[in-house]
Amino acid sequence: MSTIFDQMVILGNGVQMPQFGLGTYKMTEPEQTMQAVEKAVSLGYRAIDTASIYENEQVVGEAIRNTGIAREDLFVTSKVWNDEQGYDETLRAFERSLTRLDMNYLDLYLTHWPVTGSYVDTYRAIERLYDEKLIRATGVSNHHEAHLREIFAIANIRPMVNQIEVHPRLTQEPLRQFCSEHQIAVTSWSPLARGQILEDATLMAIAAQHGKTVAQVIIRWHIQNGLIVIPKSISFNRIKENSEIVDFELTLSDMALINALNQDERTGQNPDSF
Repeated sequence: MSTIFDQMVILGNGVQMPQFGLGTYKMTEPEQTMQAVEKAVSLGYRAIDTASIYENEQVVGEAIRNTGIAREDLFVTSKVWNDEQGYDETLRAFERSLTRLDMNYLDLYLTHWPVTGSYVDTYRAIERLYDEKLIRATGVSNHHEAHLREIFAIANIRPMVNQIEVHPRLTQEPLRQFCSEHQIAVTSWSPLARGQILEDATLMAIAAQHGKTVAQVIIRWHIQNGLIVIPKSISFNRIKENSEIVDFELTLSDMALINALNQDERTGQNPDSF
């Protein structure tokens, strides 16, 4: 039987990226982080998402090594933080992340936020890392269409991934459509809206119909929308539960009801004002 871990998204350069993975935002307690990553990988997770600002790269790297899984069988993402941006600064920030992770390369490296006056040069540095085969794919995070168009104007290699806040209250359909038209895969961060929608009546009714939890329904919605999704949890039960989503399918009616929950409501910052 296939699992969610078998499902891949083909990036613009042909690299296969797991459609489902583990986010590590706010995993700051080393022992908890170590256990969460190790348990996730033992279950079958092969994509791990971190960032320099999370201050857990060193622990994440150690946990990955502890699993005994070959490096080439994992997909590791990190990001350059706002005060590290600019061309030379990004190259140095990448080296620091690679050292903390104790790896020879990253699968994906992202600009964390589009810092005015810096994000274009930051992406140019990411292109260089790609040319030097230090990363397998290029990308950005929290970039709106206008930010992406600015990058298109100078890029030799367009971003392959845009990691943005997406959940049923913030569906971001116009931006997702723009990304699709330009072969940019979308990764959903805060896919469960930081738990704020787990008691939504519509979602609870759909979950009851399928004999699933609301979280499983939301993750399934992301998957059926072709999104890459990286729910974060330190609970072994939730890490396992989040992955048990291939034994049911949301109907077209379910999908429409969930899409209709959109209120353009963010749990995080707006990239235009952050």
